[in-house]
Amino acid sequence: MRLAVPSLLALSLLLTACGENEVPPAANLDFQKQLQTQLIKAKPGAVIEIPAGTWQLDRSLSLKVSGVTIRGEGMDKTILNFKGQKSGAEGLLVDASDFTIEDLALEDTKGDALKVVGGQNIIIRRVRTEWTNGPATENGAYGIYPVQTENVLIDGVVAIAASDAGIYVGQSRNVVVRNSRAERNVAGIEIENTIGADVYDNVATGNTGGILVFNMPNLPQPGHTTRVYRNKVESNNHKNFGHKGTPVASVPAGSGVLINSNDKVEIFGNDIGDHRTANVIVSSYFSTGYTDLSTAEDFDPYPETIHIHGNRFGPGGDSPDNLELKALRLAKFGLNGRLPDILWDGYVNPEKLVDGKLPAELAICIDNGEAGIVNVDGPGGYKSISTDIEPHRCALPHLPAVELRAPLAEAGEGA
Repeated sequence: MRLAVPSLLALSLLLTACGENEVPPAANLDFQKQLQTQLIKAKPGAVIEIPAGTWQLDRSLSLKVSGVTIRGEGMDKTILNFKGQKSGAEGLLVDASDFTIEDLALEDTKGDALKVVGGQNIIIRRVRTEWTNGPATENGAYGIYPVQTENVLIDGVVAIAASDAGIYVGQSRNVVVRNSRAERNVAGIEIENTIGADVYDNVATGNTGGILVFNMPNLPQPGHTTRVYRNKVESNNHKNFGHKGTPVASVPAGSGVLINSNDKVEIFGNDIGDHRTANVIVSSYFSTGYTDLSTAEDFDPYPETIHIHGNRFGPGGDSPDNLELKALRLAKFGLNGRLPDILWDGYVNPEKLVDGKLPAELAICIDNGEAGIVNVDGPGGYKSISTDIEPHRCALPHLPAVELRAPLAEAGEGA
């Protein structure tokens, strides 16, 4: 069942009369009403087709019916613009399973651009989210935002200028993020409290932090088992413009790949370079500034089972976004020196130490050529800084690939 909103014939006549992509106000009002009506009345199996044009909307759209596809004519041709939004927070809020959205853009939403809550079998493909004014704290928090979802494919999307994360996957399972571009967000791509995620063949550039793998307390599930590979993570040095008090506001500008309090993370085969703080940061929750864990039952704040290997590192560490790190760079590496490619805050769980060391299966292992590490000794107040890589010369078993289950298993690279 295919539904055109409004009729393609009527719209083509309007657009021909008014010029390419220029939509008259009356048509925008009619479009908004008809599109929301179609979303409300949609049945499973419906394909809602949105024609080319820049359509102005002043309130959120929502979908609560499973088995629906929303399809435009291209992320630079079918544009839903929410500038001046009067009602609702999101651009499009979806609370449904077996949902596909592709080939359109959502711009200038008051809050999150595309939020998908609690569904299974989600495909987000060739969708652009953008705040066209550029990076700004007043922009919406998230561009692409599936949360508490399962079996998710994010493929070929573009996310620009979100005040939290451009592409964010939270509290989810079995996720693939690929072939996408995130630029000028605070966090380019963020995987948070998610179990089983593959992040590959993406470009993250011009963000505050390129790719983040986080665990946060007081959420329904802890995350683990994330592979980050074959990505280009370059020049993520933008000043942090996140809202004060949010976790992402603690991300230092100049962070390439940042792991915080997450376990079983494998970073390999990436091009990572030109990050003023560090190309890779491995840290605990204690380094975020949000250290009250009194209400966080069963939360593990320590990063463990981290495997960094086979990456190609470019320059980094020449101007860290942190006063202590600036002083460290100058004192230990000289006026023209740089911090090593990998920065670790030094926190380990004392209850798991055996003869003063973490067991081999919990270690931070580095098998990456000449790449070095600096342990900044966060627990000791930066007093016993070490660049000794020997404790980290190890390897861990490779993590398993994420296998998307049917029906997403058929959604190939070129689909």
